[in-house]
Amino acid sequence: MDLSSLEQWENERSEGNDLILKNAGLQMKRLMNIDTAAYREGALSVKTKELLGLTASLVLRCDDCITYHIRRSHEEGVTSEELEEAILVGYVVGGSIVVPHMRRAFARWEQLQAE
Repeated sequence: MDLSSLEQWENERSEGNDLILKNAGLQMKRLMNIDTAAYREGALSVKTKELLGLTASLVLRCDDCITYHIRRSHEEGVTSEELEEAILVGYVVGGSIVVPHMRRAFARWEQLQAE
């Protein structure tokens, strides 16, 4: 995966979020705020929460979510070893259907590591 695809993803995500907020009512905005708040530092570190989000996203097979959590994990200083263990848990829980998403997750990770 080339760098332009990650930049494109980031732009589309930002534009999409702006569109949601432009059209969202109070309840939707509250839910989006809960989503944001769930990943803040608490009893669990932000780093741990991002790895949990990555694992759940693998099981749910959401490539957009996987890319988001790979990016955030990288920003939070996750090591390659920590990432591999989180992906392993997703693989064990989700089964072999997760393999294509693991491929994309590792490709994104390598892309970020090379930056």
